[in-house]
Amino acid sequence: MIKAILVFNNHGKPRLSKFYQYFSEDMQQQIIKETFQLVSKRDDNVCNFLEGGSLIGGSDYKLIYRHYATLYFVFCVDSSESELGILDLIQVFVETLDKCFENVCELDLIFHADAVHHILSELVMGGMVLQTNMADILARIEDQNKLVKQEAGISAAPARAVSAVKSMNIPQQIKDMKLPDLPQAIKDLKF
Repeated sequence: MIKAILVFNNHGKPRLSKFYQYFSEDMQQQIIKETFQLVSKRDDNVCNFLEGGSLIGGSDYKLIYRHYATLYFVFCVDSSESELGILDLIQVFVETLDKCFENVCELDLIFHADAVHHILSELVMGGMVLQTNMADILARIEDQNKLVKQEAGISAAPARAVSAVKSMNIPQQIKDMKLPDLPQAIKDLKF
């Protein structure tokens, strides 16, 4: 089972953290810090698996990671998970992000955190892998984007109505109205 998914930059700044097991906020920060220290010290030529740190469960847990440009993608898993399967899952996650953001970079993770979490939730839910087929994941994301656009059209309707009323310039139209002279209009009325 996946216990946590962490993405941080080369300086240890977390860009995404998703915990599937409860840890207090302070403990989460310590786990991120310890994980970064463990992973960042490793040479690029060594394997991408290592025993989990003391905070996340010790020897029963593994850290499986990939380093892409300025980002580390780290999955903290228990011993029941396949290391190669998780490496493949990381690859699918990164490639999906790359397709969605056209050359994903650290700024995409910062400024589009909601979209990144949505993509992640298409892959993993509750610590269990849901989907690894990138075409299916991209189709679900496209469906979500269509819904967002439809909702934007509905929610933008009040703003369009206000804009239309403003463009009518009602105060000027009231001033320009030619109202009959009231005393003369009363005389002209026949009772």
